[in-house]
Amino acid sequence: METTTPLIMETTSEKNTATFTHLSTLTQYIIPFGNYIFPILIWTSYKDKSEFVNHHGKQTLNFQLSLLLYTLVLALIAIPIFFSVILQNIPMQAVFNDENFVIRNFNFEGNIGLISIGLTAVLLFAVLKFVEFFLVIYASIKASNGELYKYPLTIPFIK
Repeated sequence: METTTPLIMETTSEKNTATFTHLSTLTQYIIPFGNYIFPILIWTSYKDKSEFVNHHGKQTLNFQLSLLLYTLVLALIAIPIFFSVILQNIPMQAVFNDENFVIRNFNFEGNIGLISIGLTAVLLFAVLKFVEFFLVIYASIKASNGELYKYPLTIPFIK
């Protein structure tokens, strides 16, 4: 005898709301912080009405907050490195005497380690944004099909 868990059928409205919760994060490309504002608005409006929408709303927000944390860490690595490398190679008397200056004899050999770390952080950020876009689309498809989805590498800030 085989036992199966009863399947809870989500309504079309719940599937659409969960899908739009994921897709609303793409507003970040048009509206600053849209990837937080719109999912929060949708999720808080529907979290008590549907467990399905509640799950997808939490996943969306946790993923966006995780990406924010990862981005901040990468920025804390890359920005000081680039400032350090640039400032080491700027002639200071040109800056203080308000003269035009040209960076000559840029010392790549002495800074290759720092430059490599900084460029790796920038590359990881680009990969993160690229992967984010496709994961949001994938999660939206899963939600529209009535499936629960958990983003990879997501810290559960909201439980």
